[in-house]
Amino acid sequence: MTVKKSFSIFLSFVLLFMLALTGCGGGEKSAGGEKAGEKILRVNNSTEPGSLHPARAQGTHDSWPMRHLFVGLTMKEEGGKIVPAMAEKWDISPDKKKYTFHLRDGLKWSNGDPLTAHDFEYAWKYVLNPSTPSDYAWILYYIDGAQQYNESKEKDPQKLKALEDKVGVKALDDKTLEVKLKNPTPFFEELVSFYTYFPIDKKVQEQNPNWANDAKTFVSNGPFKLVEWQHKSHLKMAKNENYFEKDRIKLDGIHWTMVEDENTAWQSFRSGDYDLLYPLPSDVIGQLKSSNSPEFKSAIQFATYFYRFNTTKKPFNNKKVRLALTLAIDRNTITQNVTQGGEKPAFGYVGPGAKEPSGKEFQEVSGNFFKEDVALAKRLLAEGLKEEGMTSMPKFTILYNTLDAHKRIAEAIQEMWRKNLGLKVGLENVEFQVKIDREHKLDYDVSRSGWIADYTDPMTMLEMFTSYSKQNDTGWKNKEYDALIDQAQKAADQAKRMELMHKAEKILMDEMPIMPIYFYAMPYAVKENVTGVYTVPDEYPVMKYADKK
Repeated sequence: MTVKKSFSIFLSFVLLFMLALTGCGGGEKSAGGEKAGEKILRVNNSTEPGSLHPARAQGTHDSWPMRHLFVGLTMKEEGGKIVPAMAEKWDISPDKKKYTFHLRDGLKWSNGDPLTAHDFEYAWKYVLNPSTPSDYAWILYYIDGAQQYNESKEKDPQKLKALEDKVGVKALDDKTLEVKLKNPTPFFEELVSFYTYFPIDKKVQEQNPNWANDAKTFVSNGPFKLVEWQHKSHLKMAKNENYFEKDRIKLDGIHWTMVEDENTAWQSFRSGDYDLLYPLPSDVIGQLKSSNSPEFKSAIQFATYFYRFNTTKKPFNNKKVRLALTLAIDRNTITQNVTQGGEKPAFGYVGPGAKEPSGKEFQEVSGNFFKEDVALAKRLLAEGLKEEGMTSMPKFTILYNTLDAHKRIAEAIQEMWRKNLGLKVGLENVEFQVKIDREHKLDYDVSRSGWIADYTDPMTMLEMFTSYSKQNDTGWKNKEYDALIDQAQKAADQAKRMELMHKAEKILMDEMPIMPIYFYAMPYAVKENVTGVYTVPDEYPVMKYADKK
């Protein structure tokens, strides 16, 4: 055999071996881990979700990925328009207190199980069950009998079951869900698109109560399904072929990382490791805006950035002290020099995003409840401390979750309180879920907070500070405030409802258990080869209809 022929045979073996490797590997993979030719959108969720179970989720670190895994009876399209989802249509009774939702034909869960009206009834009653650790159960209190069941201390199983049976949600058959409300609720069609109203697979929940903790057992009904979850590292989602609108889904999947440091995440976006990034470092926002970068996007967000005061701790139990701290900061400096994303200084709690029957913004009608005044702040602080038998303000700490923007805002406020009031203020950063847990336990002095609306009505902001809300987390309770919110929920006349909510917000701002700082904007970055991402005022960027060239 000649050397030339031997070399040719050798090359043939090498080529066959390389082809075999390609076949075994299923094709080349990109740096992001997806196969060549796949359309995978790569994003950062900043932190580990506390839960991806609809009944237990409570923050944006949960809801952003979860909104791509599940869908409710209705859903929001671009601009916040409410459209049918699991329900193809619904009827409303003349008194507007009974809704009858008609589900689509052939609905399935990601595991192939039939999805029925019974899953919705089961899911909502599971949220309300007193033994379920659901911090968002109160958002179902619009349903007749929901609050009585959820707040029951009843130990007798039969009596508890009787309370459950009185909850106004019932599957009349596999395709028909009847919902009875306590009062007319003009935003209910929008409310059922919220994640606590998502269905869960009754069979899966009963067989494995921990199904939502692992990708191997995770079952959902949205545009994507969970295929991998490396806790505190990443999530991987793949297109759900059982989704009712699967033909509208262009992506093969979404991969989520959990990188807390905004600057690290931004460098990864620049190097091509992400296709979309939110949030962005404050300095980067300014640079992208000034350079008119085509990758920079900014959207209106119905949300407020504020600090909570622990009103169960001295001297934060004194409203003069709380008001003094509120008046002693410069919000324009924060929005123009620190956040730089188009945020507006907040001199009230309810921000732009909710309209009155007249067409005016609720926030515009409210106007400003206070104005910054360092001299008045000094006087109020001295009066408040004297009332508490204190001669000086003890050192206290601002608690915030790990993000560069939160740190910079906290540092700015720390310096303003030092300069304007002579206060010693410490800073403590923790993981987002740790912050939430500590707020629930009232284990803090002052805590960085924000609230993105659950629906586009002022009630979504104001109901949170009722005495029964599990999201209040300030220790503040006010019977008059509770009564006004209750009256507003019962009011059929929309102008009267708005008037009652304005009165409630005035009490909140007079008492000041929270310190409004600014009304959010939503600046984010997206690569130019990505299309179809849209925003609504009360959610992070929606990527379910995105495409990637």
